[in-house]
Amino acid sequence: MNETFGYTQYTIRKKVFSIMGARLHIYNNAEQLVGYSEMKAFKLKEDIALYSDENMQKELLRIKARKMIDFSATFDVWDSETGEHIGALRRKGLKSIVKDEWTILDRQDHELGAIKEDSTFMALLRRVITLIPQQYNIVLRHQTIPAFRQNINPFVTKIIADFTEDRRGELDRRLGLAAGILLCAVEGKQE
Repeated sequence: MNETFGYTQYTIRKKVFSIMGARLHIYNNAEQLVGYSEMKAFKLKEDIALYSDENMQKELLRIKARKMIDFSATFDVWDSETGEHIGALRRKGLKSIVKDEWTILDRQDHELGAIKEDSTFMALLRRVITLIPQQYNIVLRHQTIPAFRQNINPFVTKIIADFTEDRRGELDRRLGLAAGILLCAVEGKQE
């Protein structure tokens, strides 16, 4: 597996004001660039490539929506180097109106766990007061990992992805990083 996926912490940054789409920079906990993605604006079907750097010569991951304009979209995650289908992430559309929630699926679409916004009360409050940062937990079997937290900045969306509590390594880091990218890219479109 590529060394990009061997870290326990990542920072995913997206500049908010980008006319032609979004640019994501992914850093490890030593603040070294380990991933880069450009997403075109006005796409009906998301297709996100994660590259090793801004040169976009080496593709690491591909995240593809199964359908166009789907409120409960499922995004397949592929390892670009091996061609391996890693799993998928499915947004729970109606539930996400009140509180953002995603299902983590394995290669055969069996549920592995979930990604949930930290609290219903805070989620409702965030819908009114957008300056309250979002926080997400990953729920795997009987383990809850406080994995994603957003920092509020009017010009840059920043999500800290922290997998240190996943001591058993239950979540494939490639799937975890894809989830962080989707939280930054897809959930960020609601703002």
